[in-house]
Amino acid sequence: MSSTGNSDIMVTCGTDRMDLSILLCPVYYGGYNESLMALNAKFTTPECRGTPDVVTNPPVLKFSFPINEKFLSMCGNSLKISSDVGTGPFSDYSNVQSVNISGIISSLDPSVGTITYRQEILYQFSCRYPLQYLINNTEVRVSLAVKDNNGSFISTLSMSLYSDAAYTQPLLVPKTGLKLKTRIFVEVRASNLTDKFNVLLDRCYASTSPFPANSTYYDLFVGCTKDGQTVVPLNGIAQRAQFSFEAFRFVEHKNLTVSTFYLHCVTRLCENSSCASMLPVTSATTQSEITEALKVNQTDFVPVTNEYSPLLFIPVLFFFSAHSSQAETDLVGVAVTTGVLCMFCIGMAAFIVFLVKKGVIRIV
Repeated sequence: MSSTGNSDIMVTCGTDRMDLSILLCPVYYGGYNESLMALNAKFTTPECRGTPDVVTNPPVLKFSFPINEKFLSMCGNSLKISSDVGTGPFSDYSNVQSVNISGIISSLDPSVGTITYRQEILYQFSCRYPLQYLINNTEVRVSLAVKDNNGSFISTLSMSLYSDAAYTQPLLVPKTGLKLKTRIFVEVRASNLTDKFNVLLDRCYASTSPFPANSTYYDLFVGCTKDGQTVVPLNGIAQRAQFSFEAFRFVEHKNLTVSTFYLHCVTRLCENSSCASMLPVTSATTQSEITEALKVNQTDFVPVTNEYSPLLFIPVLFFFSAHSSQAETDLVGVAVTTGVLCMFCIGMAAFIVFLVKKGVIRIV
């Protein structure tokens, strides 16, 4: 029994399926054909056998299968989840998970008898997928690798904006901008993934540039710490996560008619059974409550000092009209002036009462 050289197999780790190609010549030279090669020795299962491509030069035997629970189990592929301490842009995380999907392509010896002169052909393959991403609009390119390759689920993640709490009406942003305090509903959804994973948002924030590392940013929520206007009804319990916030303007845009910013989310794909342990626990929340509800808890907003490098993110463009802010600015000015006058009147009344008690002023 022997393993073939790495150059005989090519592995493509796609977002929703894996593609394998092995050279046909070594298969024929070893006394086998395409009907005698299968994934993980599942020779009687047609879905686990390859398809010859003799047009390609050199000819290859192709295997392609979706990354889902049904097929991985059908063809005997292994799916293992590992946890490691975060590195690089995720160095602040003590638990970052990855999933490794592996298996073999092996041959079936058709010889009848006690001995054989055919050498068994065995190909090993694996794909490792990190489960934490910073969603953005960077184009995803799946590279072709030999024997082993790191893939990405990023293209199965999408961010959508809605105008209603049911997350059914897409948000339409007019050229003149949205009105201040318009509630914006955001959903990050995973598609074509195995049911083993849920979507967990670690951090979502807005920036004045599509490149957040080089611009002003504002955190909508980081873990269980949230801006006062941010609501997170769904996080870590399904293959979608949802939150909403009210439209605002960046102060540095005060001289602009329209304020524009971009939305980013640090997104984690967590195994169903471990999502609860990845949610932060506040002093007012117990681990059992998180396990039961798996919701991000609301606390006062605290800006973070660490900034993540842009990896993969979807910028969502917002426009907010300055005209709508002018009326609110006038209203705030009137409210402040009224408050100051009230405080002055109360202070004067208290001072007069004090003088009367001291006998400085007599009331006839």
